[in-house]
Amino acid sequence: MPPPSSLKQEFLKKWMMGLHICSSSKKNMSILERKKAIKLSADIALASARNGTTCWSQAIIVNASKDDQDKILVQHVLGRESERLMKRVSVLPLTSNKRIRSRKILRRSCGSIRRRARKSIATSPPKVVAISIAKKLIRKRTQLLKSLVPGGKFIMDEISLIEETLDYIISLQAQVDVMRSLANAS
Repeated sequence: MPPPSSLKQEFLKKWMMGLHICSSSKKNMSILERKKAIKLSADIALASARNGTTCWSQAIIVNASKDDQDKILVQHVLGRESERLMKRVSVLPLTSNKRIRSRKILRRSCGSIRRRARKSIATSPPKVVAISIAKKLIRKRTQLLKSLVPGGKFIMDEISLIEETLDYIISLQAQVDVMRSLANAS
């Protein structure tokens, strides 16, 4: 991960470029359109500042590229690297959908095993019950974390999820710092 100061500089440069493109494409914008343009350009700038090297930045680029108008903004902000990133990013959801489907099949087949496990928990010692409750709690919190981080649902192991989450938090902090300093300057 680059130092926070260079991440902030890269984000600011790309965000200003995105805002300029949004404002020049449409002169009379409503407040909601401005809000969407600011958020979209900030998201794309944050993802492009990380060069699409993380799952969350790739997910942001893919989601922004789904709309034709937003795709133009993505291509302008990413610049020369847009084609390379778009090729690399377009592969991500295809491989992950297979994982999700196989996970659903696995869950269906494990239904009877879970029913048997519930019956055995009722007759288990308290230590075993506590361990199973802790595992269930960790599973729920992991799913919540996967839903919060863009592209988190495609990350399979917990270590990668934590690394992506930490990187995303650091990037969001840089984004907030830049936006706060701009708000204070005006």
